[in-house]
Amino acid sequence: MVHSGINVLFEGKNFARLMAGLWTSTWIAAVSLIIGLILGLIFGILRTRPNKAVRFILRLYLEFFRIVPTVVLLYLVYYILPRSFHINWSASWMAVLAFSLWVAAEFSDIVRGAIESVPKSQRNSGLALGLNQVQLFRYVLLPQAAKLELPATINLATRVIKTTSLLMLISVMEVINVGQQIIEANNQRYPTGVFWVYGFIFILYFIIDYPLSAWAKSLTARQK
Repeated sequence: MVHSGINVLFEGKNFARLMAGLWTSTWIAAVSLIIGLILGLIFGILRTRPNKAVRFILRLYLEFFRIVPTVVLLYLVYYILPRSFHINWSASWMAVLAFSLWVAAEFSDIVRGAIESVPKSQRNSGLALGLNQVQLFRYVLLPQAAKLELPATINLATRVIKTTSLLMLISVMEVINVGQQIIEANNQRYPTGVFWVYGFIFILYFIIDYPLSAWAKSLTARQK
């Protein structure tokens, strides 16, 4: 009886549904990261420029996404934004929008910090060679900043992947939502199913996040 609960994972299409839910979580996280990293790179570069107005606005943008809980952000994007601007996107793409804006805010601060961490002598050397600002960023600052920001970027990616578990609150059929439905549908037949379903989901998240976390730690240790 103790081991019979594991059968809930293979009952009908339950296993395929869980993997489909994992795929939903993965592609939302991946697309959000791609969009957010591109926007964050632009915002991060702008935050190092001397224009105080732009820096102030982008600082407020960052603080907004740091202060507002992710749950509230998802509700704002899913419930308020469509009604206010008549946007008819699916829940999955509204989640991508919310996560992309969040990633952009966080990554902009990572980029800013990395660029400002590049020794001033490198900047001065580039200017002495006659490089303009675009060339200075392209050939001197960004290549060196990329090495400094990589561990923090990987950690941000793991946070985004884990936070996709909140998407069940806006009815996205990600792996947690699918798992909950399986548990409720099989509660009478498999009383211990909740342990096996959530245990399996834990293993899935661990398989994805642990290698990334270990990679970030390894890069941080090398930089020291």
